[in-house]
Amino acid sequence: MTVELKYLTLAAAWNAIIWIPYILNVISVRGVKDAVGYPANPKPMAEWAQRLKSAHYNSVENLVLFATVVLVAHVAGVTNEATAVCAMTYFWARIVHTVVYAFAVPWLRTLSFAVAWLALLCFFAQILL
Repeated sequence: MTVELKYLTLAAAWNAIIWIPYILNVISVRGVKDAVGYPANPKPMAEWAQRLKSAHYNSVENLVLFATVVLVAHVAGVTNEATAVCAMTYFWARIVHTVVYAFAVPWLRTLSFAVAWLALLCFFAQILL
C-alpha cells in the first residue's frame, strides 16, 4: 500500500469514529428514545458536541476531495515524495482541525484547515503539472 493510500485509509477511519463522542452526548442529554427519534423540541447538545458535529461534517466534505486526489494519483501513477508528504500533512492537519474545533480554538482551527487545504492544492499540482 502506498503512503497516500495509507493516509486516505486513516482519514476515512478518523471520519468513521469522530461522530461517537457527539452521539454519546446526544444520548446523555436527550435519552435514548429522543436520540433515536424525532422529538419536536430536542434538548440541545453540549457546545463542544455541536462543534464536534460541525467539525465532523467539515471533515467528511473535505474527505471527498482528499479521496479524489489520492485515487486519481494512484491510478495515474503519480506518487512521489511530494504526494506522500501532502497526504501525511493533510491527515494530521485534519486531526488537529477536529480537535481544536471541538475545543473552540479559533486561530488554530483556521490555520489547520488552511494547512490541509494547501496540502490538497499541492497534491492537485503534482497530478496536473
